[in-house]
Amino acid sequence: MINFRKLITLPALSLMMALPYTAKADLVVLQYHHVDDNTPSATSTSRSLFKAQLNMISDLGLEVVPLGPGTRQALSDEAQQTNQVAITFDDAYESVYSVAAPILDQQKIPYTIFVNTNAVGGHGYMDWAELKELGRKEWVTIANHSVDHAHLARRPGESEEDWHERTNNSLDQAQRTLEQQLGAAEGLFAYPYGEYDEALEQKLNDKGWLGFGQQSGAIGHHSHPTRLPRFPMANAYGQLSSLKDKLNSKAFPIDAGSLPDGVISNNPPSLTLTLQAPLSTARLTCFASGLGRIDFSVKGETVTVQAPKALDARRFRYNCTHPAGDGSFYWLSQQWLNLDAPED
Repeated sequence: MINFRKLITLPALSLMMALPYTAKADLVVLQYHHVDDNTPSATSTSRSLFKAQLNMISDLGLEVVPLGPGTRQALSDEAQQTNQVAITFDDAYESVYSVAAPILDQQKIPYTIFVNTNAVGGHGYMDWAELKELGRKEWVTIANHSVDHAHLARRPGESEEDWHERTNNSLDQAQRTLEQQLGAAEGLFAYPYGEYDEALEQKLNDKGWLGFGQQSGAIGHHSHPTRLPRFPMANAYGQLSSLKDKLNSKAFPIDAGSLPDGVISNNPPSLTLTLQAPLSTARLTCFASGLGRIDFSVKGETVTVQAPKALDARRFRYNCTHPAGDGSFYWLSQQWLNLDAPED
């Protein structure tokens, strides 16, 4: 059985954080969409795999905690002795209500559902009665995923004024709707498609919200409150063969707030990292979406990561790992956003 310990919400954090380079327990957030065998394969986790993933969490002795308090605790450098896990679902699909929730509710395992409010009651989505039913459970959190799941980064040619109006309406209207329908809404936001830029991050920071993407990695005191990673758990990414490494991963010991805005100006983009002891360039491994392992250049302890060719996707990532001791890995995922590529 997965243990549940109620956490106390900590005060809002400064964006500047100290960076002692010692491996310790962090928070690993898992991201789901559908949990079923007959939903779109790209965004689905089968029933059997979902149960097997929960069993692995339990077998490893990891505690599942509520997303908001668990994240704030990890950011504050007050994490527990072993990694903790948070479970999230994007879009409020019906399969979460009919398949995932009964499994989780049986043991009162905490989870968060991110809702794009215009979709509620539509075909394949939960309705408000179902969300209210789940939201009344103390271990369930309902949170903001925008009004309409539109791309929120500023579009090429979009005026700053129009962008502000569009994004403010989407963020604030969804939050008001959640508050009106459910009585309360935490300051948690999952970026639609995992897309964000620095201006959108600033909006969340001004509101005091935590912002969650779809890039992989653990959350620790090196992480940034408005570009928080989650591990996708759909069938293609959530297999048990790699899940243990993800569950035991550590936040990469580089201030995530110092990483570049993900909107690219050059393709392929370059990522520069300065490693400090005990990190070593000789033990670093980096990958690019669709290309597998890629080389990087080294100058002293400074590493420059760049894919060998341009990538055509709208979204892609550079992932870098480094041993963190006890069989675990520091894990960094830099998401890139190509605004010249069409929206989904």
